[in-house]
Amino acid sequence: MTTKFTRTLGRSNIEVSPLGMGCWAIGGPFWAGETPLGWGEVDDAESTRAIHAALEMGVNFFDTANVYGAGHSEVVLGKALAGRREHVVIATKFNAVFDESTRQVTGSDSTPAGIRKACEDSLRRLGTEYIDLYQFHDNGFPPEQAGPIRETLEQLLAEKKIRAYGWSTDFPASAEFFARGEHCATIQAELNVLDDNPAIVALCEKHNLGLINRGPLAMGLLTGKYTGSVKPSSDDVRGEKSPEWMKYFKNGQPSAEYSQKVGAVREILTSGGRTLAQGALAWLWARSPKTLPIPGFRTVAQVQENAQALEFGPLTIGQFMEIEKILGRA
Repeated sequence: MTTKFTRTLGRSNIEVSPLGMGCWAIGGPFWAGETPLGWGEVDDAESTRAIHAALEMGVNFFDTANVYGAGHSEVVLGKALAGRREHVVIATKFNAVFDESTRQVTGSDSTPAGIRKACEDSLRRLGTEYIDLYQFHDNGFPPEQAGPIRETLEQLLAEKKIRAYGWSTDFPASAEFFARGEHCATIQAELNVLDDNPAIVALCEKHNLGLINRGPLAMGLLTGKYTGSVKPSSDDVRGEKSPEWMKYFKNGQPSAEYSQKVGAVREILTSGGRTLAQGALAWLWARSPKTLPIPGFRTVAQVQENAQALEFGPLTIGQFMEIEKILGRA
């Protein structure tokens, strides 16, 4: 399949497919104490098949983080992409400190030395000599303290360890600070049809930054899969022991508030033969030329459904505006 449109990672001139694959779920379970941070058990062989299916369908951008599965996501991704490195763009993240054997997150480290160690560890796990996009993985870190972080990333770029960098943050002040870095290319923020972030969208458009969309399917709520009979497992970040920040699911059940929003826009999203998930991705492409959704996956079937959204492309302006009216944002 060939895509009719592409995306660029901001000012980096790194061209990517308009859809990426989010590799959080393929890391498997990991925890902070008793709180699950993964998406349940995974089959590494199926994860590998899914990555190869994405490549075959025209997807060349893969987003992971050192902490996903306490390093396991990077290992799986690196092995799956062996021999194909020049054809793909790999993004990963740093900040968390964890024990790879127990899969426990033990803290964070954003010191220059900590960033350098995390970078070397990620390069080893990914089996590569460089990282295309290296992202600071701390949503609420104070921007006034982030100078040494940005400087360290500029040094890593000069040393050819990375090609570009960004910040995974929902906050405009943080994004604005990183945007002043010469080689900052992207901001990764939560964005989907249920949860817009106009300030971040405007900032990325203003500074010519790519806007990587985490949670493009609202943690699975926009797949239509989770109903009264289908629930996340207990070791899933959306399950009964979910962390406080999980808003799309509560006590292992889809949020009533967000489910109501899904129902209100379902007909438009699924028009023209799209599935609900494909419609949600189409809304993101219509939202801004900077958007780059990275839906998560665990199976070949999930990758195929999401990648087929590329054949439909963005929603029309009329469809987009109708959804904005329904959700009270027009």
